[in-house]
Amino acid sequence: MQNLTVDPASTATRSAVAVRSLRKSFGRQLVLDGIDLDVAEGTVFALLGPNGSGKTTTIGILATLLAADGGTVRVAGHDLATEPDLVRAAIGVTGQFSAVDELLTGQENLILMADLHHLGRAEGRRRAAGLLERFELTGAAGKMAATYSGGMRRRLDLAMTLVGDPRIIFLDEPTTGLDPRSRRTMWEIVRELVARGVTILLTTQDLDEADELADRIGVLDHGRMVADGTAAELKRQIPGGCIDLRFTDAAALDSAAALLDGASRDEAGLILQVPYDGRARSLKDLLDRLDRLAVPEPALSVHTPDLDDVFFALTGQPRTEQDGPR
Repeated sequence: MQNLTVDPASTATRSAVAVRSLRKSFGRQLVLDGIDLDVAEGTVFALLGPNGSGKTTTIGILATLLAADGGTVRVAGHDLATEPDLVRAAIGVTGQFSAVDELLTGQENLILMADLHHLGRAEGRRRAAGLLERFELTGAAGKMAATYSGGMRRRLDLAMTLVGDPRIIFLDEPTTGLDPRSRRTMWEIVRELVARGVTILLTTQDLDEADELADRIGVLDHGRMVADGTAAELKRQIPGGCIDLRFTDAAALDSAAALLDGASRDEAGLILQVPYDGRARSLKDLLDRLDRLAVPEPALSVHTPDLDDVFFALTGQPRTEQDGPR
């Protein structure tokens, strides 16, 4: 198994979440084996990993719902072990399973959360009304949450998380089970929150989601952090990129093949496939070499590894494979 770590681009950015050597076991099962994690303020950090890799356990510890067995954690500048109340005051949590009370209306759910945050009656109603409008739930505000669609219920769940105006939000697989339109709506909400300065740490098995939203991505496998970097950085570490050159005749294909060692040929399609490491200089070198050929310029297409390739290379299994309960 590979272990890829890409150094952060800037050490000047403040960490909203800083984790060092975090460990957690359940009985004899080691779930987190000394992970390190940094989430910069005002960014999205996506935590990927197969089932059983420790994602939900990590969120549980950061949210003060589980006790760590070892390591240090600072959230919003506060030590998790000695200042848990200050950590709770700075965060919001949306778990895998909805916290919505289905016997209450959407408005009543939000007002209940406002009461739990000790907001005054007028302020609680004002905040509830603002969140209902923001999440496009005003028309359903007086309806019981049991009548809501999955996407509406998920939006209400996140709206409830925002009642306390948290600086940091932990989202545990926020779009699981949503249809494509509802999923896109959730992505737009996440982007809007980050634009306002909120920090988001999300776990997901949706690799498109991580690619779309995350400023940085961490990959957990068997309780260890096996990769950390931007999507582009992680993709560049995985072999398998190539450039397809499509020629107009067999003679041009033969000329190019003689010049480019290691290329594979598709005789029927008149295509030459050249290994590519994702670097701009490599592409420029290839084009310079092709310029020296007295043949018509080939059509060119670039293929680079995606996050599916990264996930498989780092964990040794497809993203849908399950290997444990957490």
